[in-house]
Amino acid sequence: MENITIYHEPSLKDPSMIIGFSGWMDGGEVSTGTIQYLRFVLQAKKFAQIEPQKFYIFNFPGAMTETAQFRPYTKIQEGLVVEFWYPQNEFFYDEKNNLVLFSGKEPHINWDEYANSFFSIGEKLGVKNIYFVGSVAGPIPHTRAVRLFCSTSNQRQKTRLQELGIRFSNYEGPASITTLITRLGEEKGVTITSLVVEIPIYIQTRNPKAIKAVLEKLNQLLNIEISLVDLSVKSTHFEKKIDELVRQQPLLAAQIKKLEENYDQEFFEEKGGFEEWLKQHGIDKL
Repeated sequence: MENITIYHEPSLKDPSMIIGFSGWMDGGEVSTGTIQYLRFVLQAKKFAQIEPQKFYIFNFPGAMTETAQFRPYTKIQEGLVVEFWYPQNEFFYDEKNNLVLFSGKEPHINWDEYANSFFSIGEKLGVKNIYFVGSVAGPIPHTRAVRLFCSTSNQRQKTRLQELGIRFSNYEGPASITTLITRLGEEKGVTITSLVVEIPIYIQTRNPKAIKAVLEKLNQLLNIEISLVDLSVKSTHFEKKIDELVRQQPLLAAQIKKLEENYDQEFFEEKGGFEEWLKQHGIDKL
């Protein structure tokens, strides 16, 4: 617990935890944006944090443009330093929904120690289920439903996810801190589940449609009712704005049309073909 500051201990009963990290797997701000949204709508209260000094490289050699992302952040007004921020790794709680929220920055070094610090808070509160939310950029059009993939540390949880129709990830490559946490979760008796949405590679701004898709699944998995009305409105405005921008770029519009065709083909192949899909939905053949 030496790397943790606890301000007060919330009174929760077998809570679940939802976590997000900035940096890796935060395209469209799905990871950090989901936690930020939940903090706002649930009015979650901060109760603890992981201290950053052991886990980040602050003075990385190189040009300013390359090293800026490693350094702490400051704010200077009229010659006076008014703010100085180290990377934040904060825990919040919501008693009504029996939830713990965590928002952090993926550590640069000492991953095992960071993960143990993270788990120590969960152990203190009796957390047995942790859900990571994130995103990856891929060949998906903004005009279609968001695709969501998952991985988990628990076979029973995998069966439940399968019943909800969530796809499972197949991946080999660079790992994230979430992958390490998932592996360690097996040893600690904690079920870790990653919910990762695929977002259009050509959109870099916050993606409310993807955040809404993740929250819809969390509502199902955690049996909670978080209103998503405002996110639905934001998603509609978001798509309309993207449509307007795409109309001004014919080459991009042509590429998106190809993405739509590929998406639709994959969708109907999964359903056994277009005619089978019509039959499943009780629609007469066109």
